[in-house]
Amino acid sequence: MATRTDWNPILRAEFERPYWSELQTFLRAERQQHTVYPPQDEVFRALHLCSYAETKVVILGQDPYHGPGQANGLAFSVAAGERIPPSLQNIHKELESDLGFTRPSHGLLEPWARQGVLLLNATLTVRARSAASHQKQGWETFTDEVLRAVMNKPERVVFVLWGASARKKRELVDTARHTVIESPHPSPLSAHRGFFGSKPFSQTNNALIAAGQAPIDWAL
Repeated sequence: MATRTDWNPILRAEFERPYWSELQTFLRAERQQHTVYPPQDEVFRALHLCSYAETKVVILGQDPYHGPGQANGLAFSVAAGERIPPSLQNIHKELESDLGFTRPSHGLLEPWARQGVLLLNATLTVRARSAASHQKQGWETFTDEVLRAVMNKPERVVFVLWGASARKKRELVDTARHTVIESPHPSPLSAHRGFFGSKPFSQTNNALIAAGQAPIDWAL
């Protein structure tokens, strides 16, 4: 198994850039004055559970969940036992429709992360009950660098982009070497506009198999 810390040398230069120290100053002030999600030790959980060497799929979210107990450092995921948010309920519905799996009773997507699915939010923190409150503070610069690093891998990677914000990241991807699967967002506001029926899970596995890689076991 590849080391779970193999992102560090790849991203280390980011920690010396001015935006990073500004971001950390902002986050310290936010945590002093407000509740911030996810907990500090889970902010980089997506990178800890899915090593760079093993990353073969990226599912890109926007913001962590901003309700109590929800965000756990993995895009779209919540801890087992937490109420499943509406967008994740729709992901479960599409999983059932696409692959025939019974809808899971929990929202923990950690099994995907451990198979090489990088569940990355563009912004890695959020103020409690205040959606988008940590956008444009520097996180996007960092996560764009994560995406560029993955794009530079020699092996084919599948980028799954749901919704307008994620789909803007297509420009970072060399589509001659990698696969992009995109659709409307799974939120209740947009899922019926093309997310349902888009078959992202079988499409992803077909692309991996075509590239000589093992498919993801999407069962939860």
